[in-house]
Amino acid sequence: DRTAAAAMPPPQRVFAVPRQQSLLLPEVLNPFVQDTKLTKGAIIKCVLFGIILVPLRVILMSLVLMVTWPVSLIITFKHPLKGAVEPMTGWRRFMCRTLIAALGRAYYFSLGFRVVVKGEQAGSSEAPILVVAPHSTFFDGIVCIVAGLPSTVSRVENLATPIFGRFVRCLQPVLVSRHDPDSRKNTIQVIDSRAKSGGRWPQVLIFPEGTCTNRSCLITFKQGAFIPGVPVQPVIIRYPNKLFLPPHVPTEDEKKSPALFASRVRETMAQVLGVSVTDHTYEDCRLMISAGELTLPMEAGLVEFTKISRKLNLKWDNVKKELEGFAVRATSCKGGRITIEEFASFLKLPINPALEELFALFDRNGDGTIDFREYVIGVNILCRPANTDDVLQMAFQLFDTDEDGKITHNEFTALLRSALGVSDLNMTKLFREIDTDSSGFITFGEFQAFASTHPEYAKLFTTYLELQRYQALKEARPGELELAGDASSGENDEDSTSDKKDD
Repeated sequence: DRTAAAAMPPPQRVFAVPRQQSLLLPEVLNPFVQDTKLTKGAIIKCVLFGIILVPLRVILMSLVLMVTWPVSLIITFKHPLKGAVEPMTGWRRFMCRTLIAALGRAYYFSLGFRVVVKGEQAGSSEAPILVVAPHSTFFDGIVCIVAGLPSTVSRVENLATPIFGRFVRCLQPVLVSRHDPDSRKNTIQVIDSRAKSGGRWPQVLIFPEGTCTNRSCLITFKQGAFIPGVPVQPVIIRYPNKLFLPPHVPTEDEKKSPALFASRVRETMAQVLGVSVTDHTYEDCRLMISAGELTLPMEAGLVEFTKISRKLNLKWDNVKKELEGFAVRATSCKGGRITIEEFASFLKLPINPALEELFALFDRNGDGTIDFREYVIGVNILCRPANTDDVLQMAFQLFDTDEDGKITHNEFTALLRSALGVSDLNMTKLFREIDTDSSGFITFGEFQAFASTHPEYAKLFTTYLELQRYQALKEARPGELELAGDASSGENDEDSTSDKKDD
């Protein structure tokens, strides 16, 4: 027995997963913030020219709109937008491509725009979809005018906009409704059917970024334009010029993978623009706004959601909740980053090797502090598979030493002292936080709710479970020990591989 015990390897601790360059803090500037600084000369020029030009432009725009609205009304009269919708033909289509297009150019001319087009626009049979980037302003709608009024993707609410709503109807848009749970699926089906109509429908124009940026880079393209697997024509918007690139005909691999198709088209457009690409998405923009509302630095929300969601299977709602939890921590320490001392105080635990190991999972760049992006990665590494129901049930049973289905204060303190290797530990505050109904004991429901909202503790539970498993193996009989040791080794190897894959 003594020989077998001596040959037993030391207990394995779960150390920080090796950092990968792809998960370090993003080097790309914030693509969602535009910092415009005007010189005094530019401000004076704006004021002087504004006094003269603004009234003149308003008069010209009003005249154009006065003509555009009745023409749009005539074109769309008794032409359905829902149900069995057919593409406009005959005189309706002719008036759209000529008269409405001319009025659109006149409208933008009255705003001061001069359009220069480089490259040749492909026909709807050659490239059924136009993908336009970068998208930075409401005025990017000028592409619709220049491209001959292709269909667009538009919210249903836009149809009710005075004057402009009638103009949008002329485009026969693919309608999106935020109130319809099937809207996304239906939108993709409509885009697919129009793209494969053999030229019956006009081209579909899509801004694949899905939100506005500052044009410093191209963020991740949404896949809607690439799911049909048909040729797309990239259209680049520059101020002061615009460029049609040759159609991109998808390869067989790209037809099977819309994400690959979108990525390669984005790379082509970025090379021509001379800008970089980034894995930031519309979700990052929403997170950034949420961070600002929570008084965090807005950059805290830029977690490159798509990149790490692919690696960690993140869900938007979960990350939003984690941002709120992190905001509480960061706000109370009066800053956007947290040190290990502040982290320990939030967890109501002393600084010890186990806690330092836990903090290392969050501190991805090794600077001794954590920010929200590092926190998201660390939390999700801890949650998979540490906070499964099986692990929580087992951890609860370990706390519940007298097996009465309840955890008392003494049972809770004794186990955490053992798990942390600390003899002098006051767990009163933490116990009260878990004991939400102040009953003096913790039920499994309270324990489960706390673990799901405080995943930082998951590693402490699993560390103790590993120690218990090791102790059980030590006390096993010699024949059992060898067999159990081999099984445990294989299991650990598998877990290690899984962790590396997840990260």
